[in-house]
Amino acid sequence: HDIKLRPHQINAIARTIYGGNTLLGHVVGAGKTMIMIASCMEQRRMGIIKKAMFIVPNHITGDFGSEFLRLYPQSKVLVTTKKDFQKKNRQRFVSRIATGDYDAVIIGHSQFERIPVSEERKELMIQKEIDELMMGIEESKKENGQNWSIKQMEVQKKKLDVELEKLHDTKKDDVINFEELGVEAIYLDEAHYYKNLAVFTKMRGVGGIGGSRAKKASDMLMKVDYINEINGAERGVVFATGTPISNSMVEMFVMQRYLQHQELNKRGLKNFDSWAAQFGEVVSSLELAPEGTGYRIKNRFAKFVNLPELMTMFKDVADIQTKDMLDLPVPNLKDDKSIVIASEGSDYLEEKMMEFAERAENIRNGEDPRIDNMLKVTNEARLIGLDPRILDPIAPNDENSKVNKCVEKVYDEYLKSNNFKGTQIIFSDVGTPSKKRFSVYPYIRNELIKKGIPEHEICFIHEAKSDVQREEMFFDMRSGYKRIILGSTQKMGTGTNIQDKLISLHHLDCPWRPADLEQREGRILRQGNQNKEVSIYKYVTKSSFDAYMWQLVESKQKFIAQVMTSKTVSRNAEDIDETVLSYAEVKAIATGNPLIKEKMQVDNEVSRLKILKANFDSKKYSLEDRILYSYPQQIKRQEEIIECIVKDIEIRNGNIKEEFEMKINNKIFDEREKAGLYIFALFNKMNEDETKSIGRFNGFELLLKNGFFSGDKEIILKENKSYSVSISDSPHGNLIKLENILKSFEKQVETAEIRIDEINRNLNQAKEEFKKTFLHKEKLETLLRKQSELNSELDMDKNNIVINEEVETKADEKIEEIEIGECL
Repeated sequence: HDIKLRPHQINAIARTIYGGNTLLGHVVGAGKTMIMIASCMEQRRMGIIKKAMFIVPNHITGDFGSEFLRLYPQSKVLVTTKKDFQKKNRQRFVSRIATGDYDAVIIGHSQFERIPVSEERKELMIQKEIDELMMGIEESKKENGQNWSIKQMEVQKKKLDVELEKLHDTKKDDVINFEELGVEAIYLDEAHYYKNLAVFTKMRGVGGIGGSRAKKASDMLMKVDYINEINGAERGVVFATGTPISNSMVEMFVMQRYLQHQELNKRGLKNFDSWAAQFGEVVSSLELAPEGTGYRIKNRFAKFVNLPELMTMFKDVADIQTKDMLDLPVPNLKDDKSIVIASEGSDYLEEKMMEFAERAENIRNGEDPRIDNMLKVTNEARLIGLDPRILDPIAPNDENSKVNKCVEKVYDEYLKSNNFKGTQIIFSDVGTPSKKRFSVYPYIRNELIKKGIPEHEICFIHEAKSDVQREEMFFDMRSGYKRIILGSTQKMGTGTNIQDKLISLHHLDCPWRPADLEQREGRILRQGNQNKEVSIYKYVTKSSFDAYMWQLVESKQKFIAQVMTSKTVSRNAEDIDETVLSYAEVKAIATGNPLIKEKMQVDNEVSRLKILKANFDSKKYSLEDRILYSYPQQIKRQEEIIECIVKDIEIRNGNIKEEFEMKINNKIFDEREKAGLYIFALFNKMNEDETKSIGRFNGFELLLKNGFFSGDKEIILKENKSYSVSISDSPHGNLIKLENILKSFEKQVETAEIRIDEINRNLNQAKEEFKKTFLHKEKLETLLRKQSELNSELDMDKNNIVINEEVETKADEKIEEIEIGECL
């Protein structure tokens, strides 16, 4: 067989089998598909499960089925198609799942949701949530003494009551329930699509906590709980995603709620507020207003505390594999970073941005939200940052716009890679093909055709209307017949294996989530790419909404980058790390206001120096601890050892006999073999984990220690110090070992003296290091003063515009709805 699994894949398979519920948090391109397939088949072979269901994005069910058969050609797999879940075919198909003896059933995300759980289970779950909500509020009132009104509690409860009523009123197809399918394990691919599980909380006006309740997430929770129930423990559920935390800290709690609910209950963390009180903190920070022309203070749930404890619990279910942990054969980025191409904002764009600022002011002053609202402003500002013609078809076409710069760069890369038919991928979630409005997709294609690129070499992912057409398009990209593909993250961010000849990737817009950027770039930085070096371009328009988008991505990436790390985690996660700094640099270039741009650059440098200062301080505290406590204690310990051994040397010398003699249980043995056999007999009568005194040898007390394990047996000589030897199979040899111990006392004293010299050298070196001061102290102090000055200047305008606190959350949810609708 030509397939060889990597060590991290083998370890992950073992973990899913022996460790219960698992979250495969492996970086994009690490081979999660094969892990899930092999895990299923190994458990089938071992008789642990009889039938497994794989829930994968709709557009890759066929690809996933092909991969399954490539790994296990003899397996019996049922793969769903769109036709199977048409209303007339659904009942018959679900019956096939229930009655067939399949190794695996592969089903699309939206199709999985159409298999209902029983009405009783739905009612039970919602009632349980109502009970947990009420209990959580009561506990919070008792613990924190917060005056929660009956009205506030009823509002939360009413939402759930309405949900309960909807369940009864919603008409469902007369199909078999999920519980009747015989499924004993579920494998969920791209699990981050199920992150919008309802989180009930008393926190108000805090960014990063969405109260949305996605139906598919609630449905998944019921099915996960059922699988855990029938398995009698938290096992049988495997989630896989390259981006376990894609948008907010709440997603960590959501993943734990899915996979380790019992553990949360055991620790008293079953509701979000108790979890947040233990592991999270609300942070206030200065950030750009969405229209890009001012500043405001925003509260965000964006800081982890007690991180080591949280990660210890999380890693009970999460198998984290980051890029720095895996030496995957993927191409390198040219100059080790993305290339940012910035465009100056046109006069037209600047006029529109001022218009957005005025609209925001009107909204603050009470504009009817049905006429205008901040969600509309932010969405329009995002569109105009890509190309003003999306909003206004007669807007001027700026020849220096980022879309036109992208066309130039794509053509340049096309010519450079002609000799090996290098391919390119362009991502844009905004301006997708539409018959009703201007779209950048056909514009880019037409401009490239004008430059001489044949039309058949350019394609849109949206043109593939079926799985067959999609696979044909991907085959053409892999072969180089097609050279340029345009698509959105939702349609092309996952399950798109076209990396063979990819030479460059273009981010025409900035998505809402860091995870989307990672998924996009996972298309080119992937195993199987024949190019050793590739380019990634990020296009930004100055003075546009791009600045706000990059900042939003940065604030979300702050904690994600630190939590999803292989390195030792700090107690708190808030500082920016290297991954985030690259986003921050893009944001700085995208910002037209020179004062804000200066603040961004100062912030970046302050963050970098603070990380260095924190490391320096941590090292200094460690040195202080060693100088005052650790090294002196080690020296004292060695001196005590020498003192004890010197006394024991006197005892040994005063009891030396010419012939062998050992006293055991008042019996005198003068033969080593017989003494050794008698010691074996005594061991056999001892209990586990027992230590027993049996006699004397050369003036020393003789003890036997019988440990928990068969190999953990020792003979001990004890007076001022204890000396032990491990038991071997030779009775005579064990007694020789004891005699050698007595002969080694002088050598042990010498070893202790050498150790004291070594510790003293380390102590002196530590004292020298401790005297050193932080190398960048003056620079950091200067920058902190500058940062304070800039904050003061920018703070003057912060009250001019009041932003709806829920704009980002609503915008995020709205865009996600559009993306999912597009995908379906």
